[in-house]
Amino acid sequence: MNWRTCVALGMIALSSALAALGQSDRDVAARKNALEVAGAFTNDGFKMRDGHWCGQLSPHDLALIAVNLYAGNQYWFSIGALDPAKKVAVNVYDETGKQMATENFSEGDKAAAGFSPTSSGQYFVSVDLVEGAASNFCLVYSYK
Repeated sequence: MNWRTCVALGMIALSSALAALGQSDRDVAARKNALEVAGAFTNDGFKMRDGHWCGQLSPHDLALIAVNLYAGNQYWFSIGALDPAKKVAVNVYDETGKQMATENFSEGDKAAAGFSPTSSGQYFVSVDLVEGAASNFCLVYSYK
């Protein structure tokens, strides 16, 4: 391999690494927004679950996240998005696809849904970009 090929491959690798870093920085910023929302629930005794889900959200293209929930616990699912997202929403569905009744909070690019399942099992949390353009988002959840 000649030096020009090595330099070209190095530039491609560097470019890819910088693109991934930029994506990662946006994920971190989206997670910060989600944690701001979730922080209010920790004041009420909720504990943050380890882990989070970050990704790209497009208008009216739901992101679904499967979670195992336990009867008797209370949960809050909090999302933070970044500009150019203007309004986001969070909903919870049971394993049959039926939307569950939740307490809701929504403030522009931040939203949350509170839910107490009556039966343990798998549920699905949907994240929706209601207004604005494609953006990064992050979902965290807390329980008690």
